[in-house]
Amino acid sequence: MTEEFKLRIFTEPQQGATYDDLLRVARTTESAGYDAFFRSDHYLRMGDSSGLPGPTDAWLTLAGLARETSRLRLGTLMSAATFRLPGPLAVSVAQADQMSGGRIEFGIGSGWYEEEHTAYGIPFPSLRERFQRYAEQLEIVTGLWSTPSGETFDYSGTYYRLDDSPALPKPVQQPRPPVLIGGAGKKRTPELAARFADEFNLPFVDQETAAAQFDRVGRACTAIGRNPDEIVRSAALVLCVGKDEAQLARRAEAIGRDPVELRANGLAGTPEEVADKIGQWRRNTGITRLYLQVLDLSDLDHIELVAAEVANRLD
Repeated sequence: MTEEFKLRIFTEPQQGATYDDLLRVARTTESAGYDAFFRSDHYLRMGDSSGLPGPTDAWLTLAGLARETSRLRLGTLMSAATFRLPGPLAVSVAQADQMSGGRIEFGIGSGWYEEEHTAYGIPFPSLRERFQRYAEQLEIVTGLWSTPSGETFDYSGTYYRLDDSPALPKPVQQPRPPVLIGGAGKKRTPELAARFADEFNLPFVDQETAAAQFDRVGRACTAIGRNPDEIVRSAALVLCVGKDEAQLARRAEAIGRDPVELRANGLAGTPEEVADKIGQWRRNTGITRLYLQVLDLSDLDHIELVAAEVANRLD
């Protein structure tokens, strides 16, 4: 893996995974040489999956993995602002950063999956309110982390108020762990990214859509006097690689997808095909990180194959 371009493994544990399942994947990710292990932050399965044995909490998982890995960056794509209050969230992420020795990355979004909120008794306000809360959470979490030790933090917003907070604990990474923002919103999302993001991620879109959104983020940065190059560009795509067509078909069947559809919409095919498509993404969008969505968490050979036969084809 080169310093300029990084491949990262991204998992969806709400589809059915225990902590031990995730630990096996994370250890394989680390030993194979990937840059990072990320997970979604959801409490309910999607689609036809049973979701058994049930969901795992994102930050509990990452705190555990922080103690059982040594090199991997660890993070979320994306934590839902609806799930947690911003003060306790800042504490949890800072503690996980301490437990990892400074390897945490903080992805946060507004929250969108109404059914999981209903299933677990989480309030699900209107889109307008969710986004306003999301913006306030970004101000609060980053404000707490950046407050100098010995000083206090105050905040008065529409939805949250903090008075005389000691703004503790502090993360290891200073001034803060990297903040990831993503999404396809054409105005408010780029504006928030320009203010707060260290990385902007686009999941499961085509190259043209990604390039247009990265341009919007760049213009939003310029509008407030920030250098757009300060924000890392990244994407997430579903992964399905086989040494031959038979292996590709078996892996596609295991995740309930069609190889033709996967080739069109994800990173699917032989190692040569996938390396070529990654090259296209890099040229056309300027991404320097790519999150590989691994849906069959029992297939550790898949992760090792991509590390051995795709990564070494990337210049």
